[in-house]
Amino acid sequence: MHRSTKTATAAIALIWASLYAQTAFAETSENAGNSEAGGDVADNGNAPAAQDGEETSRGDVIIVTARRRQETAQEVPLAISVIRGDSVESTGNFNVVKLQQLAPTLQVYTSNPRNTAVNIRGLGVPYGLTSDGFEQGVGIYVDDVYNARVAAATFDFLDVEQVEVLRGPQGTLYGKNTTAGAINITTNQPTFDFEGRAEVTVGNLNFRQAKAAISGPLSDTIAARIAVATTSRRGTIFNVTSDRYINEQDNLGLRGTLLFQPNDDLSVTLSGDYSKQNPECCGTVFVRVGRTQRALARQYEALAAAQGYSVVSRNPFDRLTDIDASLNAGNKIGGASFKVKWDVGPGTFTSISAWRFWDWKPENDRDFTGLSIVAKSQNPSQQNQYSQEFRYNYSGDAIDFVVGVFGFKQRIDTQGVEQQGINASRWNLTGALANNPAVLNGLTALNTQYLKSTSAALFGQLSWKITDALTIQPGIRINYDKKEGFYQRRVVDGAGVEISCFNPAPPAGSIRAAQCGVYQPQLSAPSVSDWNFSYDLNVNYKLAEDVLAYATYAKSFKTVGINQNGLPTDAAGNPILAAGVIKPESVNHFEVGLKTQLWDRKATFNLAAFRTDIKNYQATVTNGQLGVLRGYLANAGKVRSQGLEADLKIRPSDRFSAYANAAYTDAKYVRFVDAPCPPELAGGTTATAANPPSPPGTAGGFSPANCDISGQRLPGVSKWAISYGAEVNTPLTLFATEGQLYVGFDGNYRSGFSSNPSPSIYTNIEGYALSNYRVGFRSDNFEIYGWVRNVFDVNYFELLQVAPSNVGLVAGQLGDPRTVGATVKLSF
Repeated sequence: MHRSTKTATAAIALIWASLYAQTAFAETSENAGNSEAGGDVADNGNAPAAQDGEETSRGDVIIVTARRRQETAQEVPLAISVIRGDSVESTGNFNVVKLQQLAPTLQVYTSNPRNTAVNIRGLGVPYGLTSDGFEQGVGIYVDDVYNARVAAATFDFLDVEQVEVLRGPQGTLYGKNTTAGAINITTNQPTFDFEGRAEVTVGNLNFRQAKAAISGPLSDTIAARIAVATTSRRGTIFNVTSDRYINEQDNLGLRGTLLFQPNDDLSVTLSGDYSKQNPECCGTVFVRVGRTQRALARQYEALAAAQGYSVVSRNPFDRLTDIDASLNAGNKIGGASFKVKWDVGPGTFTSISAWRFWDWKPENDRDFTGLSIVAKSQNPSQQNQYSQEFRYNYSGDAIDFVVGVFGFKQRIDTQGVEQQGINASRWNLTGALANNPAVLNGLTALNTQYLKSTSAALFGQLSWKITDALTIQPGIRINYDKKEGFYQRRVVDGAGVEISCFNPAPPAGSIRAAQCGVYQPQLSAPSVSDWNFSYDLNVNYKLAEDVLAYATYAKSFKTVGINQNGLPTDAAGNPILAAGVIKPESVNHFEVGLKTQLWDRKATFNLAAFRTDIKNYQATVTNGQLGVLRGYLANAGKVRSQGLEADLKIRPSDRFSAYANAAYTDAKYVRFVDAPCPPELAGGTTATAANPPSPPGTAGGFSPANCDISGQRLPGVSKWAISYGAEVNTPLTLFATEGQLYVGFDGNYRSGFSSNPSPSIYTNIEGYALSNYRVGFRSDNFEIYGWVRNVFDVNYFELLQVAPSNVGLVAGQLGDPRTVGATVKLSF
C-alpha cells in the first residue's frame, strides 16, 4: 500500500502550503482567456461558474482547446462538455471513471485498469475483455498527447486545468482518429509569477488524498511547474479468505514541466509524468445464479454442493467475498513530451513529440469463487508508444484552417500464465475424470504475444466564413495503419510435461484429451495493413448574436484490427486463420444542434440530436469454456446509436447557479446474426436440424451454435442519463477573512442497462440515482468544506460478469457506498 510514501507526499503538500482555490464561483474570464492557443472554447454545461468584473453580469466565458484554436464554448459548432479543474475537485470526480457522473453521454466500465471501456453515446470499444489488436473509438489526450492505453482513464487527474468531452468523430482535427469522440485534458502550465497550491482530504474508509503544485520563474525566459497527487483508501469489499479488504485505492502521480519562452512568438515546453497504482484489486462478489443449458449436475449449485462449497454470502451488498486467488492491479504509466509553438506569419506552427510507457502486472481470480478452479490468471504486459504531430493553424478574416500530419508507433509485449487448480477437474470434466483432481490440477497455459502497430495520417479542416452569420467547415483525413501480431500458447501438465493436442490427437476419453479440452497449444501471427479516407462537413449559422445552429455529417472509420489473444479453432483444433484479421468499421454520423444563451447570458441552453451508423462493428466474442479462448474480436453486421442531448445552465446572480444535463441514447445492434449466446442459451449440446434449440434455461438442452441478437440493445448504455446540481452562497467574514459560505449539491441518474455483450436476463443492471452534498467556506486563498457522496447509501452495481464454463454463476463489482470527508485547500 506504500503508506509511508503517501504520508511523505501529504507532508510535502502541506510544506509547500499551496492551493488552487479558484472555485466554480470565482473563476474569471481573464484567467479563462489565458488558455493555450490552439484550442476551442466550449460551453460548460456541467460546472456552474461565475466571472469577476463586467463579464459577471453576462454569464461566463470558457476557453477550450477542442478545435485547436481559441474560441468560446458557444462558438464551437459541436456537442461538447467542459468540466473545469475546480469543479472536478469539488465534486470528487478525480479520474475519467468518476467523470461520467458529470457527463451523461460518457460511459466508463472497468473490471481492472486493462479491461476498461471508455465510450461516448454507447460507442467506442466493444464491451468485454480488452484486446490489444484494435483501436479505441474515444481518444484520450493529455496536453495534445494521445494515450493509446485506456488504463490512463483509471489514474487520478494531476494538476488539471479543465477536461473537455467532445462527442462524435474527431478525426479531421486530432492526430489519432477517433470515431466516437475525444476526452481532451489540459493541465496547468508553468507561470512567470510565483504561485502554489495544495489540498488535503480525509474521509471514512481511511480515505486520504493530497495534491500540491508549485510554479514560478527560473529566469526571465524559463518557468517551471511541479505537481504531485496521491490517493489511498481502504477497500470496499471484505475477503474472508485473505482476511482483509480488497478493491482499495493506492495511487501516486508526479508531473514536471519546463517552459522556455524567449519572446511572444515562441514557446518550448518539456513535460514528464509518472503515475503508479499498487492496490489489492480487483475482486468480485457473488450476485446470483441463473439456469443455463448445461446438464443440471454440472451447473453451479450442484457443483458447489458436490465439493461442499458454500459462498460466504448470497447478498452482494453484504460486501463479502471469499475468492482465493491472489489479486493485484499493479499499474505504472508515464512518459515525456516536447512541444514547440511558433507564431509564423499569420498562423501558428505546433510540433508535439511524445513517448509514453505502460507497465501492467495483474493477478486475478477468474472463477469468481473460493474454490481453486483457476488457480492463476496473470497476463502482465509492457507497452511503449512514440508519436509525432506537426500542425499549422491559420486564422484570417474569412478563412481559418488547421492542417496536420501525425505518426504513431507502438509495441506491446505480454507474458501470460493461466493455471488450473485442484477443484478444476470436478468443475469442468465428467465421469471418472471429474473425480480425479490430478487430471487438471497444475495444468498451465503459457502465453507469449506481442503487437507492433504503426499509424500515419494527414488531416485538416477548413472554416470558411461566407457571411458574418454563415460558416462552412469541411475536413478530410487520409490514414495508413499496419499491425503485426504474434501469439503462442504452450501447455504443460501438472508434472511439468509439455503437451501436444494434434498430430496425433489424443484418444477420446483419455486424460490428455481432457487436458486438451481446457488448454490447447496454438501459434498464430496475424498481420494486416490498410488505407482509409474519411471526411466531414459542418455548416453553422448564427440565428442571432447568442444563438448558433449547426449541422454535421461525418464519414469516419475505426482502423483494421487483428485478433491478438488467440484464434477460434475448427473441428480438428486448428486455428481459423481467416479470423485473425478484423475489418475496419465504417461510420456514418449525422448531428444537428442549437447553442443558445438567454437572459443577458445568465442562462445557457444547448440541444443536440445525433445518429451514428456503423457497419462491420468490431465486437468482442467470448467463449464460455475455461481457458479455451477467453475472447476474440469479430465483425458484427451493423450497429446504430441515436439520441438527444440537452444542457442547461443558469446563473442569475453571484449567489446562485444551477445546471442540468440530460441524454437519451438509443443504441442497438441493427444486425448481428452470429453473436455469442447469453448464458441462458449456452452450455448445452449444439442444436441441429433434428434437435432445435431448447427454451432458455433448459438444463441439458440444446444450445444454438450462435445467436441472432439483431435489434437488441448495446451493452453498457442507459437509455436515460441525467446529471444535475446547484450551489448557493452568501458573504461571510471568518477569522477576519472575507469570503463565502456555500452549500452545493450534485447528482446523477442512470436508467438500467445490460452488462453482457449479448443481452441476458441475468446481467441487467437496474437504474440508480446518486446524490452528493458539500458545505464550506472559501476566500481568495483558503477553502475548507465537508462533503458526503452517495448520501443515501444507494446500493448499485457498476458491472456484472458471467463466470466461465456456463455454470450460471454471475459475479459483480459494486459501486461505492456512502462516503464522507473534509477537504482543506490553500493557495498563494
